Amino acid sequence: MDKMIVTGLLVIAGVLSAVMAFNALFPAIAQSGDAMTGMERRLDDRLKSQVEIIHAARSGDTALVWAKNVGSSRLVGLASVDVFFGPEGNFTRIPYGSGTPHWEYTIENGTEWTPAATVKISIVNYTFSGPGTRYFVKVVLPNGVDDEYTFSD
Repeated sequence: MDKMIVTGLLVIAGVLSAVMAFNALFPAIAQSGDAMTGMERRLDDRLKSQVEIIHAARSGDTALVWAKNVGSSRLVGLASVDVFFGPEGNFTRIPYGSGTPHWEYTIENGTEWTPAATVKISIVNYTFSGPGTRYFVKVVLPNGVDDEYTFSD
């Protein structure tokens, strides 16, 4: 009879331990699964999003940069794109829409930045250095995908 009571208590203790371990581990496992799903979604977005700067030139006090969507997804949030511009080794982030200088955009062949569409980025009111200066431009999408280009004045 004593062995049955001890065995019963050990079985109850084992079941309680298993339940406590499950309750402690399940939230962590579920959270890591959600994190993996989110990471997979962001990676998929980065793989489908690609941009390529195809040309850049100066026109008066404006730098013109043409960037093409060479990925397989529509790129959204153009106002959230980061544009870095300036002489090679001395460039800075140029704000969108206001300030001196600032950048604006127009979509050249469509109404959205879909695959194969080109965006013309105009960096306006920029004070250029003398002739022969090499300029650096970098376009960074909101998800971190980027391209850079160097051209001479």
